[in-house]
Amino acid sequence: MAEEKKRHWDGRRTPWLIGPIWFMGWLFTIGFVGLVWWQILLAIVIWPYFLGQALG
Repeated sequence: MAEEKKRHWDGRRTPWLIGPIWFMGWLFTIGFVGLVWWQILLAIVIWPYFLGQALG
């Protein structure tokens, strides 16, 4: 009975976190680095690159 009540993390609840975390990182990069419009569009895909360049 105690075994049935235990809930183990199975990873099914985390995919909904990926989108908001990615979006927050993208918005932070735009504001922190001060990207122009064409870099903002490019940063949709490679925002960690721009953030790394600004911090490096």
